[in-house]
Amino acid sequence: MTRSSADQPKSTVRRQVRTDGATAQEQLLDAAQELFYREGIRAVGVDAVVERAGVNKMSLYRRFASKDELVVAYLERMDDGFRRRFEASLAKHPGEPAKQLVQAFEDLVKRASAPDYRGCPFVNIACEFGDPAHPARQLVDRNKGYVMSRFLEIAQAAGADNPQELAESLALLVDGVYATSQTYGPGSGPLCAAPRIARTLINAACGSNRVEQGNQENS
Repeated sequence: MTRSSADQPKSTVRRQVRTDGATAQEQLLDAAQELFYREGIRAVGVDAVVERAGVNKMSLYRRFASKDELVVAYLERMDDGFRRRFEASLAKHPGEPAKQLVQAFEDLVKRASAPDYRGCPFVNIACEFGDPAHPARQLVDRNKGYVMSRFLEIAQAAGADNPQELAESLALLVDGVYATSQTYGPGSGPLCAAPRIARTLINAACGSNRVEQGNQENS
């Protein structure tokens, strides 16, 4: 006797749902983002992504010629999200570059304290892919280049004596936040120290444009 679709397991019914191209692509990227970020690129195969997305494998290969293409699309999405969050942090203090820099760390520490936070996806990718010519590593370079260039621009606007040195110090501190979130854990003392360290670096570099303790509270 043939079972109706209502009698079949939900996972089976879901895989049979027809979707248009744009919807299928979003579902695949949603699934890739969840699995790649949580478990790592190497540990997740395309079959797992397809199953999680609720589409068939042909739908994946119509949109991404290979797993590498899917990885690149995932990283492009993560990069876009990072840039939006970073610029939103800066927008909280228009015209006050020194405060903007500290605010960026305040917000980063809040995000890094979420229970499901797994660090920076670009640091994670760099650890998984050793070949600097791999397309995924090129996305790492693009993201980190953006961070460095924005820190440099803001350090210059804040009147830092040595903007390059300040930008490099803050970039190092950002990656320290990512690592600390995974080693010491969310809400830990070392993690929560990052905004104070950023403020100390900025005040030392910017002289008269000092950021006083507590200026970022309730932002």
